[in-house]
Amino acid sequence: MIDRFITPRLLDDLAHTPVCVLVGPRQVGKTTLAQQIRTRLSTESIYLDLELISDVQVLDNAQSFLESHESECLIIDEVQRKPELFSLLRALVDQNRRPGRFLLLGSASPDLIRHSSDSLAGRVSYLELAPFSLSEVHTQISWREHWFRGGFPEPLLATIPQRVGRWIDNFISAFVERDLRPLGYQVGTPTLTRLLQMLTTVHGNLLNMSDLSRSMGVSVPTIGGYLDLLEGGFLIRRLPPYFANVSKRLVKSPKLYIRDSGMLHRLALVRSFDELQTHILLGASWEGYVIEQLRRTAFETDFYFYRTQAGAECDLFVVLPDGRKACIEIKFADVPKLTRGFYESVIDLQPDFRYVVVPQGYTYITSEGVTICPLPVFLQTVWPDWTGQT
Repeated sequence: MIDRFITPRLLDDLAHTPVCVLVGPRQVGKTTLAQQIRTRLSTESIYLDLELISDVQVLDNAQSFLESHESECLIIDEVQRKPELFSLLRALVDQNRRPGRFLLLGSASPDLIRHSSDSLAGRVSYLELAPFSLSEVHTQISWREHWFRGGFPEPLLATIPQRVGRWIDNFISAFVERDLRPLGYQVGTPTLTRLLQMLTTVHGNLLNMSDLSRSMGVSVPTIGGYLDLLEGGFLIRRLPPYFANVSKRLVKSPKLYIRDSGMLHRLALVRSFDELQTHILLGASWEGYVIEQLRRTAFETDFYFYRTQAGAECDLFVVLPDGRKACIEIKFADVPKLTRGFYESVIDLQPDFRYVVVPQGYTYITSEGVTICPLPVFLQTVWPDWTGQT
């Protein structure tokens, strides 16, 4: 068993909030985590999986069943399959606001947060379970293997390399057929796969909706809808630009990343780690991988990039929970060369910390006061201190 980073936070939420919603993509380990923590709850628990007909039938008379088990923690998996439950849960919680009454698990469903937030405002906490982060598996798996394979449990831990690619292909199909179609979204697997393959060419770059629209042969609003589905399904991430310095002409488009590096490499037909080293995607892949590792182990931290029309640029600008700020450049090089644009962004933003994250090597400070730090060291020492996760 690999301990998940969010476990303490989930247990704390269950100890203080009537309803906890654990979201994340399919096959990321939500069910495993829920089963793991059942022995650590202060009350008995009941687990229902709404992909099982027998468990769905248990909720045919949901009000009676839930009321008869109000002293227990009800864990309901794939809850997005029965959205009418949310209004009932609100009424039950209003009658008894005991913490930890319900733990709801939801796969990649763009509608899940909307349904629960509309019905359970003020009564619910949300947590996302992402694929394994490097911080969670660094004692068992090297950063090279984790970066290339990604963090989803099955491809990451597969003993047969060919299984990795097949699993990712099947995952995309399951996302469409089992998560989107039941909710009424009529988009085909080939269409979504083609879009994802196209997104590998803009990974780490500014999002241009018009270009994507022309390439896919559909309207800009249709592309926007597809991207919303992919982001709601935890497959892509849009990184917003930082707008605070109004005296500069700033880039306003977000940058786009495919969140899981293993999925990115499969879609881009990168077959091995050695092949990745000479691939045009190398730098952008490393940048997206580092950003995702930081996001998976941070709460209440805001992430941006910074770019001006004049050329000042910072890969990642972070506002930490205590208000301190950091400029982070991400380079796939043991001895990185920093551009004038980075130093100009430091002058503009006046951060408390200036770092460059690299794959390996030593930690040292340059003559300009910028700290060069390997990702494993950064994740184990610097980042926990900044985000208060020590």
